[in-house]
Amino acid sequence: MKYKNYTKIISGKFKGTKIKILKNKNIRPTLCTIRKTLFDWLNPFIKKSKCLDCFAGSGILSLEAISRKAKHVTLIEKKYQISQNIIKNFQKIKIKNYSIFNIDIKTWLKKNKKKFNLIFIDPPYKKNINDIIKLMIEKNIFKKKSLIYLETYKKNKLINIPNNWFLYKKKKTQNIKYKLFIKI
Repeated sequence: MKYKNYTKIISGKFKGTKIKILKNKNIRPTLCTIRKTLFDWLNPFIKKSKCLDCFAGSGILSLEAISRKAKHVTLIEKKYQISQNIIKNFQKIKIKNYSIFNIDIKTWLKKNKKKFNLIFIDPPYKKNINDIIKLMIEKNIFKKKSLIYLETYKKNKLINIPNNWFLYKKKKTQNIKYKLFIKI
């Protein structure tokens, strides 16, 4: 495997741990500044949460959650080589409270019966995720007052946000919009 670079876990039990990132145009880990803001928002909710990382990529959002005492993370990554890299990074730190599925998110959602407190939706920037959100609602994957993190490219088309998703926090950079919703 060829590695592009590294990123670091920014806080919690594994603060400062380097994570290898595969050289792949589809992987763009959430920037440190965005992660810091996101996990500051999540701080009151993260402990003992069950998380779903829909487009795992580097796995850094799940690693940040585990580092801050999330109970379990489920990662979905359809590219085999990328999912193997995630496993190596988790094994390096000796993290065991995770599940990873090498499958497309839609296929996984159709089979899933679990519910989650925290859901990370950080897709490849040009991906339309309206059908994925619709499927999540149909399959009722949410626990009471679940949090949904959504990161998109600034120029993406509008996403159909359900009426029962309350916008809790939002921010943007020059190219990225990111929002945290609470499902009521």
